[in-house]
Amino acid sequence: MNTLVRYELNNGVATLRMDDGKANVMSIAMLTALNEALDRAEQEAKVVVLYGREGSFSGGFDLGAFKRGGAEVTTMLEAGLRLCARLVKYPLPVIAACTGHAVALGAILLFACDLRLGVDVGARFQLSEVRIGIVIPRLALEVCRRKLAPAQFHAATTLGIPYTPASALAAGFVDELVPGYAMHEAIQRHCADLMTVNADSFARNKRRINSQVIEAMSDAIEADVAEWKAQAIGSASS
Repeated sequence: MNTLVRYELNNGVATLRMDDGKANVMSIAMLTALNEALDRAEQEAKVVVLYGREGSFSGGFDLGAFKRGGAEVTTMLEAGLRLCARLVKYPLPVIAACTGHAVALGAILLFACDLRLGVDVGARFQLSEVRIGIVIPRLALEVCRRKLAPAQFHAATTLGIPYTPASALAAGFVDELVPGYAMHEAIQRHCADLMTVNADSFARNKRRINSQVIEAMSDAIEADVAEWKAQAIGSASS
């Protein structure tokens, strides 16, 4: 059993619980575990719920990998972005249970989900890349545009402004705020509702509605990967 992502299937709902014991960083191991769980859910479930651990949905990419450098960085970055792209195209409804902080890639994962519930107090939502010296990948920006309020796009991406739960709701990071103690009940309510949708029409509608962003993501990931490889070659030769 994978210890980073616990998989539970109950009455057609696949629950994926991320828990690395800390900030739920998107390491290569975490990303691999999430993809394996999504593979299984696609075969077994009708609705998917992506849970964080108490206090943290995800703190984004594993910063330790950036310090170590090498091919691991490019592999991790590409895997993280391809996970976001996969969620945008995923044929099942995906609900995010944002149980705490959602930072950097953690926030971008929210934008890739179909329905996002967040805790109403004590969480920080932030695209913090500019604060830590990282250029936001092109694909990530395409994902952000799906849900982020246009008036907040500059503040959130270019300035890396942190948001409280209330301001995150207004900006589009989440669709609904609930008290932490009520998260499970709220998720169950939404799962019961989404179980009633026609699975085939949902998948076809989702892909049609997202067709422009799917095309933009395809172009973006090619440009992102080419840039990272060029930077890696430049670093190795310097």
